[in-house]
Amino acid sequence: MAAPHNEQHSEEESSFIKTPQQLITVVVLAFVVPIAVISMLVGLVKSTTKYDENHPAMSDEAVAKRIQPVGQVHLGPVPVTADAEAPSANVVAAAPVSKSGEEVYKQVCAACHTTGVLNAPKTGDKAAWAPLIKEGLDILTADAIKGIRQMPPRGGNPNLSDLEVRRSIVYMANLSGATFKEPEAPAAPAAAPAPAEASAPAPAPAEPKAAAAVDGKAIYEKTCAVCHVAGVAGAPKTGDKAAWAPRIKQGMDAMYASTLKGKGAMPAKGGAAQLSDEQVKAAVEYLVGQSK
Repeated sequence: MAAPHNEQHSEEESSFIKTPQQLITVVVLAFVVPIAVISMLVGLVKSTTKYDENHPAMSDEAVAKRIQPVGQVHLGPVPVTADAEAPSANVVAAAPVSKSGEEVYKQVCAACHTTGVLNAPKTGDKAAWAPLIKEGLDILTADAIKGIRQMPPRGGNPNLSDLEVRRSIVYMANLSGATFKEPEAPAAPAAAPAPAEASAPAPAPAEPKAAAAVDGKAIYEKTCAVCHVAGVAGAPKTGDKAAWAPRIKQGMDAMYASTLKGKGAMPAKGGAAQLSDEQVKAAVEYLVGQSK
């Protein structure tokens, strides 16, 4: 039975393919469009991964630098740069500089020889120095080094070298009429050649020794006794409690200060400028202990 006329007319209106040519066009496009899309996608992928082999960043050196490890292990001796400073094997430590005769005189000798304490010949007194100068420089030096009469060895400063003692005598004697020649310092020894190779390892450094306690008695005997035993120039005698009582009453700090800076006929530090403050205080404590 034939379809109704109105249903046939509706089916013809719903289809957009009217002729055989339109059908062929639709079929061709169904194949061409997907292939074109795929070709475009492939081209896009290739363009993003393409690189230029001749570019500097793609050279073998640049690539190797980018992929090298973070750290490297170096086996062998450490290279020494040209500006590295190495200690010289032939360097010799400089010898301590000796004091001049004038320096020794002012620091040690002047305390007695300026005022003539304990019958010390005054500097510049040609009559007192004439018989001493006649004995010669060698004898005067030997007497000063070992001590003579009331003068302690080396004038009370055991740190003075023989050369420094000799220079101080030349200085005083020449101010008092002598014409002694200033002694020259001995020539420094030649530097020993450095050994080709150390035969044994250097010994470990010794542990530092504890500082020795200050010996007030020894300092007193070398420096203070020369005046305080006999009461020279008004110095209170050792053991004289009556003379020491008012001084002890002032306190130790006052006696320390007087001894360090000098008082009356007593020069600073008793004329022994090389003594430290602690050594001077130790001598004062010993002297006070003997006079309480």
